Parts: sequence; structure tokens; C-alpha cells
Amino acid sequence: MAPLRVLCIHGYRQNSGSFREKTGAFRKLLKKQVELVYLNAPHSIPAASGEVPHKENSPGHGPQGDEDPRGWWFSDIHARSFNAQQDCEKSLGLSESVTAVREAVKVRGPFDGILGFSQGAAFVAMLCSLQEQKQEPEFCFRFAILVASFRSACVEHQKFYSAPIQIPSLHVFGLEDRVIPDNMSRDLLPSFQDPQVLMHPGGHFVPATSAHRQTYQDFLKRFQ
Repeated sequence: MAPLRVLCIHGYRQNSGSFREKTGAFRKLLKKQVELVYLNAPHSIPAASGEVPHKENSPGHGPQGDEDPRGWWFSDIHARSFNAQQDCEKSLGLSESVTAVREAVKVRGPFDGILGFSQGAAFVAMLCSLQEQKQEPEFCFRFAILVASFRSACVEHQKFYSAPIQIPSLHVFGLEDRVIPDNMSRDLLPSFQDPQVLMHPGGHFVPATSAHRQTYQDFLKRFQ
């Protein structure tokens, strides 16, 4: 049985290489079920943006910051910075990120599913909405895994939450997450039809211990 091909969308201040490193245990846990393909966000984050670093790194793994930090959109269009809790009217860079995913699907696809982490997971929810609204004919994701996701606070993004998304989804979040508190992930759940939930006692990372294997496998086997 061929593994499911999954497009992986990293968090803010990460890139495809650093996210691949941080999900090594997850890859090993599900190596027979999935083939993970990692995509770089199109936007480099300015080094001197003056913001408090919003690192989406798991604690204790790798260097404190990633070389070549990248993001999928900016909530502050002037500072070119991002904060998940920042209210804003407009964002910067989202259309270029949608284009990057569209090109990845064309060139590196097809993909069975899509996985996102933190800002990347919030972006995945938007991509699923675009697919359901038939605005992106290239997209044909059969499932989504959203880790430490949230509902964007940007006004122009509220269109993505107008109707429950039908794509089967697994929502993963940590009860000790200090970057994206679990209540932010819970707030996204009504935007999906029959979302599955995996809660873990840890913080801001992709959980991948043997205790989580069965939940992932039970979710994925529906698509194999």
C-alpha cells in the first residue's frame, strides 16, 4: 500500500528545512503511512522588524531561531511582522502564499492531504476553505491535519470561516501551549464539519509519541 502524500506547511519564523527537522519523530512514527513533502513560505521575515520574536519552535529542539525565517502572511503590513492575536483590517502576503501552494500542487503533487503547524495550520484552514469554494481548482486535498491552529483575527480573512469546511480534519493542540493557547485552537473547531481532536499535555510542537500513534493512524486509514 503506497503511503499517503502530505504537503507540510511550516510555522511562522520556520522554513521547510527546519520544520522537517522538528517533525523527525512524527515522520518516524508514521513512516509506513505517510510521505511528507515540505514547502517553503514565499516571504522572508525582516531581521530588524522590531517585533518580539514569535518563535514557533518546539522547546529544547535545535537552535533558538531558524536561519532564513519565513512566514505565510504578515498581520502588520507596515512592520512586516506577525502576531496571531493581533487584530487587523488587512494582511500582507497571503495571495503570494496561495500561489506558492498552487505551484507546489502542480509541480510536486498530487497530494492526498495537507498538514500545517501554527501559522501554517491557520493557513491550511484557509486553503481548505478555498478548495471548498472551488476557487482553487488545482487543490484536491482529501484531509487536513492542523497542529496548534487558530482562527485569523484579520478582518479580510473572515470570509474563510463563513461556512463549515467539509474536508475531514484532525486538530491537534497542547494544553500547555503558550504561543497559541489551546482556547485559540478550540475557537477554530466550529469552522469545520465534524472535526476530530487530539489534545496533548505539552506545549507548542507536533506531538509524536507512541501514545499519539493510534489517533493519527485511525484518522489516516480512512484515506488509504
